[in-house]
Parts: sequence; structure tokens; C-alpha cells
Amino acid sequence: MSRQPLSVQLYTVRDALAADLPGTLSRLAEIGYRDVELFGFVDRVEELEQGLAAAGLRAPSGHAPLVDAEDPAPAFRAAARLGLETIIDPFIPAERWETREQVEQTAARLVELAPQAAEHGLRLGYHNHAWELSSRIDGTPALEVLADLLGDAVVLEVDTYWAAVGGVDAPELLLRLGERVTHLHIKDGDLSHDNEAQVAVGTGAMDVPAVLAAAPSAQPVAELDDTRGDVFQALIDSYDYLESGVRP
Repeated sequence: MSRQPLSVQLYTVRDALAADLPGTLSRLAEIGYRDVELFGFVDRVEELEQGLAAAGLRAPSGHAPLVDAEDPAPAFRAAARLGLETIIDPFIPAERWETREQVEQTAARLVELAPQAAEHGLRLGYHNHAWELSSRIDGTPALEVLADLLGDAVVLEVDTYWAAVGGVDAPELLLRLGERVTHLHIKDGDLSHDNEAQVAVGTGAMDVPAVLAAAPSAQPVAELDDTRGDVFQALIDSYDYLESGVRP
């Protein structure tokens, strides 16, 4: 089993990207990142295509709203052009995880979309926040109910930090979900809902080595939703930690 390269979610540096996309991508490459995870890419395809090539970066995964999209085809086309392998819906609001029927509706839509993604050479995935774990359906976290309804056509990107905030043991969750998890959001902090309390990976309350050991075949994606410190320094420290031998 080959180790997946470390990636970084570009949402972490969204302000810098808005000001200087080529320079921001080059700065991430200088840190050592070779893979990035895109967001908001559908309307910036040409700019991203040029910036990624200039920085020597790959984008094997990216986030785009799909379940609620009136027409997901533009997202699939953009993802294929940018070389994505996995396109991930990053957000279904908390109020739609309260009942089994709601989860079944989301699962059905994802299963319906998966062949459309495959027509563009893409694998379809879903990314969680905290509420998919804090919401329980007959005692089971709603995300696990979803996973059992998806079959093999849809994969999961588990945000391990938000899973922990949602009240589950993240490594145990990963072990239960198994190979359905193809990507991991690796972040750290005080395990509160305060985004600004997030810190460089390895300096907060998360048991990062246990998380990584529980899903060794999944691609780790470093991310901070926000931070009170310097975001680029946090990404440097996260990279150094994650490439220091902590990964299996």
C-alpha cells in the first residue's frame, strides 16, 4: 500500500488566493505541498489551470456543491478539465440530518449523481461537518447512516476535527467506515466550534497519529477553517509535523 501524498485545502488560504492566486499557489509549493484540494473552482478554471501548472501543483480533489445544484454538469466539466480525480460535496446543512428520511434523500441524490460524475472520469464524495455526527438516527451518527446507504459508488472525505467536535472518537469512526474513506481533513485545535481556535496540526487536542493510523490509505488534506495566528506559518508547521514521520 503506497502512502498518499499530503494535500492542503485551498480554503485555508482563501484571502491570499483572492488577492494573488499565482503567488499563493507558488508559496504553498515552496512550503513543500505538491497536492492541493480546490474549492470554488467552477468559475476560475482558466486561472487555476495556469496557476497550478506554474506552481507545479496537482489538484486530485476539490469541493463543489452538487446535491443542491440545479445543474451539476458545469462542476463536473470544470473538475475534469483541472485534472481532479474526486469531486466532493462539502456541505448539506444541519437541519437536513435530523431524520432517517432526510438522510435517505441525501443518499439517494448522491447515488444518482455518481454515474454522472463517472462520465467525466470522476469519483463522487461527501465531506462532513460536526452536525452529521452529533445528529443520531436511532443511536447511530447520521454520517454512518448515510455511509451505509451509499454503496460503493460514493466515497467519504471525513473531516476528523469536526467529527471529534461532533462527539465521536475520530479514529474509531474511521475504522468503522473503512475503505469508504478516501480523504481525510486533518486539522487541530481545542475541539470547540470556534474556528479561530484552530491551530497548526500537531499543536492542538487532536490525536493526529491515531487518526492517520486508522485510515492509512486515505489522502490526508491539511486545513484550517480559520486561526488567530498566521495561516501560512500554521501550514508550514502542519507540513513539517505531518512529514516528520508521524504518518504510517
